[in-house]
Amino acid sequence: MLSDSNIKSWFLKEEEKGLVPGLIPGLPLGSSGPLVLEAQGKTFNPFEWVKEHKSSLESCLVKHGGILLRNFNIHSVSEFNRIVQSLSPDLLDYVYRSTPRTKLGGKIYTATEYPADRVIPLHNENAYSKSWPQKIFFFSVIIASEGGETPIADSRDVYKQIDPEVRSKFEEYGVMYTRNYSKEIDLSWQEVFQTESQEAVNQYCKDHDIEFEWKKGITELTTRQTCQATLVHPTSGESVWFNQAHLFHISSLDEVSRLSLIKELGEENIPRNASYGNGEPFETDILDHIRDAYEKEKIKFKWHKGDIMILDNILMAHGRETYKGERKVAVAMA
Repeated sequence: MLSDSNIKSWFLKEEEKGLVPGLIPGLPLGSSGPLVLEAQGKTFNPFEWVKEHKSSLESCLVKHGGILLRNFNIHSVSEFNRIVQSLSPDLLDYVYRSTPRTKLGGKIYTATEYPADRVIPLHNENAYSKSWPQKIFFFSVIIASEGGETPIADSRDVYKQIDPEVRSKFEEYGVMYTRNYSKEIDLSWQEVFQTESQEAVNQYCKDHDIEFEWKKGITELTTRQTCQATLVHPTSGESVWFNQAHLFHISSLDEVSRLSLIKELGEENIPRNASYGNGEPFETDILDHIRDAYEKEKIKFKWHKGDIMILDNILMAHGRETYKGERKVAVAMA
C-alpha cells in the first residue's frame, strides 16, 4: 500500500502527463473524500494508463474509498468493460439479488431499475448477505435531464455517527433479513436466485447459511438470514457500518405503499423486512437515527457523460436520487 507521501509524489508525476487529481466537487476544504482523476486532452490512452497504474489505484481506493475517473475517453459499455477487466478480471454475477437489473452483456448490468420518482437510500452492495463484492464500478452512459445523482457516503464515517450503544446492540445480535417471495409482487424467487429450479435454490440457501421454507398460499418461499452489522476492513483495519437494516425494514417505504402491502398481504407476508438477529423488532427511532447518520455523511455530485466511479464496497455506500428524463448507468461488481 502506498504511503501518503508516495501518493502525493505519484500525483505530481501524473499531473505532468496531463492528469489532474482532486476531490469530488463541493466537498469542504480539508475533506479526505473520494479522489477525482481528470484527464486532459484527447490523446490520453485510458487503457494503457489504468493497466500501468493498477497498484497505485488500489492504494488510493483504500485511502479514499472511491475514485472518479473523468474525461478518460470512454464512450461505450464495451470500453467500460475493458477498463473494469484490466483492474478486476474476475467479475461477479448478480445472484441473490434484491433489485431489478438488466444484463448488458458479459457481467455488466444496469443500475437498479426503480421508478424515477423513488430515492434509493445509501447502502453497501449486498450488505444484506454474507457474501458481497469488494469493488463496484459505475459508468455514466446517459445523464438525466434533472437529478439522477449517485450519492455516496464513507462507511467509516457513518460508523462513527452511530451512537455507540446502538452499534453495540447491532454488533451483539446482527441483523436478520426476512424475505417473502409471492407471485407478481416485488422480485420473484426465480429472478432473485437466477434459476427456475427449487432444488438449486435449496442448495444455494444451504451453502450460504440461509433458512428457507417453501409454502402454499400467498407466499411461495420465505427465507431468513442473520448477517453482520459492522465489519473491519481487511486492508485498512478500520471499522465500518455494513448492513441494510434501514433499507430492508418496512419503515423504508412511504406510508401509502406500506399500508397497502400490509392490507393486501398481511404483515407476515410483506416482501422484505429486517429485525435484530434474535428476532426482536427494530425501534423506529433507532432506524431514523441510522438514516440520519447516512444523511449527514452523504456526498453528492453531478455525473458527467463517460464518468467511471470505482468504489471500495466495504468503505463506501452508494444510492440514487430521483430524476427526470432518460438515465442510464452501467454497473460491474468484482
